[in-house]
Amino acid sequence: MIVSRVVASGFLSGYAPKAPGTAGSLVGVALGAGLLAVSPWALLGATILATAGGVLAITRATGLPLRARTKAATDDPGWIVIDEIAGQFCALLLLPRPSWAGVALAFVLFRALDIRKPGPIGWADRTGGAAGIMADDVLAGLFAGVLVGGAHALWKGWV
Repeated sequence: MIVSRVVASGFLSGYAPKAPGTAGSLVGVALGAGLLAVSPWALLGATILATAGGVLAITRATGLPLRARTKAATDDPGWIVIDEIAGQFCALLLLPRPSWAGVALAFVLFRALDIRKPGPIGWADRTGGAAGIMADDVLAGLFAGVLVGGAHALWKGWV
């Protein structure tokens, strides 16, 4: 139970007194950039592990089911930020290497999409259970990743 709570809270970053989602995102972008510097494959593996492990950690730490028909107001406590970490990993996936501009763009785009929740991201946010908690952030990260990848294609030397 304690290990699950540590993982679900993004290695305790979810207990930041202010803006725990942003704190988790900062952990995610820092870890993701480090993994990307090692290898894009290391980042991909960590993304899969963070997503699957996040779902498992959330179910064990909160007692929420994997899936639920509806989402209650208490189903996504603020201290759960493993979803932000997985989302930030997704946002970095289409970069071949970390650059300051690329990492910053991935962070800003992911946070903007995660906060605004347009289209399918909002739909995923309204689904219940541990998978629903993870789904909106993974989708926001994938959308951000496509935009970051496009920016890299347009401005290779910069992003």
